[in-house]
Amino acid sequence: MKLPRSFPDISRVSLETLQINIGYKCNQTCQHCHVNAGPNRWEMMANEILELIPNVISIHNIKVLDITGGAPELHPKFKYIVKKTREMGVEVIDRCNLTILQEPGFEDMASFLSTNKVQVVASMPCYLEENVDQQRGKGVFNKSIAALRELNKYGYGLPNSDLILNLVYNPQGPNLPPSQFSLEDSYRKELLAKYGIYFTRLFALTNMPINRFASFLQSQGKLSEYKELLYQNFNPKNLESIMCKNTLSLDWQGNLYDCDFNQQLGIKISGKVKNIYDLIKPSITLNNNSISVGEHCFGCTAGCGSSCGGELS
Repeated sequence: MKLPRSFPDISRVSLETLQINIGYKCNQTCQHCHVNAGPNRWEMMANEILELIPNVISIHNIKVLDITGGAPELHPKFKYIVKKTREMGVEVIDRCNLTILQEPGFEDMASFLSTNKVQVVASMPCYLEENVDQQRGKGVFNKSIAALRELNKYGYGLPNSDLILNLVYNPQGPNLPPSQFSLEDSYRKELLAKYGIYFTRLFALTNMPINRFASFLQSQGKLSEYKELLYQNFNPKNLESIMCKNTLSLDWQGNLYDCDFNQQLGIKISGKVKNIYDLIKPSITLNNNSISVGEHCFGCTAGCGSSCGGELS
């Protein structure tokens, strides 16, 4: 099969998930972070924008609110937007780095998440201490284990529990992730045997060659090689289920993008709808809207595929 040098044209099928990045401030500085999040980032979503999100969800009948950052829990209004949207019957996802649950002032966060039945998607790039600390910082592994035990205490990830705790694996370097399902078995056995930890599912995500991870690859002289790896492993079957077909990304300033990666690259959404204020206008629809693409999109379609919900095929 002859591969396309440019990514194929695709369009949004429906709008089911709104992913909001409510701020780039984070208590960690991870090597693979495509957001360049860290303790010195100051960007936070204004209350004016946050207050519009329930309206957008209602108008467009959105089923899932996916909250990310940075560490989204650092936003002063994090609990407010969670409670407001859960009261609407919307599924809420918290993309949690785990260690935030161990920070002073966040001792009640695990309890809050469980009370509101928030789905937790937690970064855990390996079950080995050395690998996690290398990618995410010294001491992160032990804090993550403590946070996972705390979540288990409230029922997260336990067998037959309705409190969902999904873990996220990222490769250490310029490689595609292995099979998500075989890796999940290894995670389950290791975490249970060594630490008594349960979880619901494992998501294997491909690292995207943008921002901090791109800079890391560039310093190793491997950026072009990694982009070629993604291109050579293009799998057209994954085009059917890539996340941008039913997801919309909102940045901290209220601007709209087709995905979180486009957001970080500044690739704006096509058409007349550009920000959250456009979304609250009558008769606005994004169905069948053309999706803005670039070479980084090969990261979502390479091999078994990659999305915010793990591999695609």
